Amino acid sequence: MLGACQPAPPPAVAAVPKPAPAPEKPAMTVQPALGVPPGVVLPSLDFPPGPLYYCEVRGSKTDIAYDDRVEKLCRRHPEMGPCQYERNACRAQGGRVFTQKGEEVTMAVEAEYDRAVMRVRFQADGGGAPPKKN
Repeated sequence: MLGACQPAPPPAVAAVPKPAPAPEKPAMTVQPALGVPPGVVLPSLDFPPGPLYYCEVRGSKTDIAYDDRVEKLCRRHPEMGPCQYERNACRAQGGRVFTQKGEEVTMAVEAEYDRAVMRVRFQADGGGAPPKKN
């Protein structure tokens, strides 16, 4: 009767099939903020200390000065309006805009910046009368 005092053997466990591995998801791709078309080269965002841009008009170079807060913004997001405003002021004088590294910020680059921030420009309506309401 020694068998009665011993614990009962564990029940036989059927082998549980492992679930099939889930199909591997494709690696997530991150789209760049700017889809740059061929032929357009965006300037480097690695700005050295000092002025961000200079304006060259007829061989004369002048630094484009920003307020400290605006300069800090422009170092991180050159596509923002205050940064673009000063660059366009240079162009209005017949100048060309360059980074301190000598990379030109062309109008094609500005167009890419506009696409990045989805900037919309409204044109004047020409002064005509507004449409009549029903």
